[in-house]
Amino acid sequence: MIRIILSIVLVGLAIGVAGFGTLGLQGKMSRKPPTELFPDMDRQAKLRPMEPNHFYANGISSQLPPAGTVARSEAIQTANGAVYRFEDSAFNTGHVVGSTNYVENNPLVVNLELIQRGRDRFDIYCAACHGKLGDGNGITKKLNVMPTVANLHDKRIIEMTDGEIFNVITHGKSTMGAVGPLIPAEDRWAVVAYLRALQLSWLGTKDDLK
Repeated sequence: MIRIILSIVLVGLAIGVAGFGTLGLQGKMSRKPPTELFPDMDRQAKLRPMEPNHFYANGISSQLPPAGTVARSEAIQTANGAVYRFEDSAFNTGHVVGSTNYVENNPLVVNLELIQRGRDRFDIYCAACHGKLGDGNGITKKLNVMPTVANLHDKRIIEMTDGEIFNVITHGKSTMGAVGPLIPAEDRWAVVAYLRALQLSWLGTKDDLK
């Protein structure tokens, strides 16, 4: 019995010494690279530009961009019919070109089609928190998941420029997450158009019906 226990101890010591010798002392300087049990993709093969490789059928590392991608300096045409450059345009940033000021008005042509599109996107991405009426009483507040949600009919938000609202939708604010990565710029402007219609429905008077 003693021999068995002694054998187990010796085997354990041998494994410990082997492991210690292989892995080394953590934090100590060494010219030898450490043994990586889990490399976690720290080093992986890559394709250098203009060098031949056999990954692509034509044997060239540098390839044309995939179909449908848009370069930042390339002009694009929206479904609304307007043409904008990706960068340095109010359509993509909500800012007046060359300044940090927000544009006053929606750069798209606001019509019934755009407002209906905005309502569709609003119901999908905004209503859960802000409520379908925009009063801040969405399902997240009812479930106490997010007890404080902005009422989109507050004077502060009504007085925001269209560009500032677009910017908040794009990048988020406070506990509100960014929606920019989820929907294209044109749909974000459509949401702004629908929000303005929603606000007008609360602020309107009988005289507005004439």
